[in-house]
Amino acid sequence: MKPKYERVADDLRNKIISKKYYVDQLIPSETNLQKKFSVSRHTVRQAIGVLVNEGYLRKEQGSGTYVSLPEYQSHSLNKTIGVIVTYLSDYIFPSIIRGIEQELKSQGYSLLLGSTNNDHQQEKLCLERMMALKVDGVIVEPTKSNQYNPNLAYYVELHEKKIPVLMINAFYEELEVDHICVNDWKSGYLATKYLIDNNHEQILSFYKTDDLQGKYRIKGFIRAISEAKLKLNPSNIVTYTTETKTKEIENVAQYLKNNPKITGVVCYNDEVASLLMDKLQEKQIVVPQDVSIIGNDDSNLSRTGKIQLTTLTHPKENMGTMAAASLIDSINEKKVQSYFFDPILIERESVRKLSKS
Repeated sequence: MKPKYERVADDLRNKIISKKYYVDQLIPSETNLQKKFSVSRHTVRQAIGVLVNEGYLRKEQGSGTYVSLPEYQSHSLNKTIGVIVTYLSDYIFPSIIRGIEQELKSQGYSLLLGSTNNDHQQEKLCLERMMALKVDGVIVEPTKSNQYNPNLAYYVELHEKKIPVLMINAFYEELEVDHICVNDWKSGYLATKYLIDNNHEQILSFYKTDDLQGKYRIKGFIRAISEAKLKLNPSNIVTYTTETKTKEIENVAQYLKNNPKITGVVCYNDEVASLLMDKLQEKQIVVPQDVSIIGNDDSNLSRTGKIQLTTLTHPKENMGTMAAASLIDSINEKKVQSYFFDPILIERESVRKLSKS
């Protein structure tokens, strides 16, 4: 779970992006924010500090804190690309945005940034804003890409207005749109096969199902289990959604405690793997001695815990750079093709090789 100050910062940032708070508007006082979020004054000041550093807020001595705009959003909207991602300030997303921003800047474009928090209503607000400001193109990380999206008509409208759209990390299967992704089927397959190659036979998969990445990673998991001629236990495929993540992490930890024959877990990403390892530690289950864990995305989380996490690569900044370059090619009416990065497994400390049974 995110620290309290990050949750407060996320809420305020989203209100600014969605224009519930407008530029030069005075935000609620620290006392009111304390009451609203049930947090300490220190937490509120941390959250405000984050947004001041990002350029979303500015402090005026003796007056209060006002809504501002990051430098890259305050430029003229001539030659501007809209970028909509699910999250802004954590996990791998700052690296992706950095790659996009650097490439756009090198080609004379500005960036207009929006965040959905993986929520369809927030995505709708972002799309409406991008169209109202007449951006030249849009890079989108889809929201809940494995569910029906009520905003598909907006993408059709963008196409009709000849505003190019390129999607990253996933795509909406209902639309014909260029996309740049990781080969998620291969990610799930390689992670599972690595555990099998280390003599694990009872393996649990723990994947997110409201995003398309999880759907394909489960396919890779099933293929690896099938190829090894291992029995696929339906109880060992555990899924969660954006809203149920915290609860299901607790459930999986308890399930592993109750089922010690399960020796390996393939997780949707490094964040979930790290949170699961924390829960396992609370239950006196030791990684990798008692159970081996594999994450995904090679995030900072995979390298900063007590146990460095075996994981799979994600191109991050390279993906952002390629997405920006490809979208500009589309704007210039050059041919663009979808592209899938091949993941590579990174061996670290969280997987133990078992003796052959």
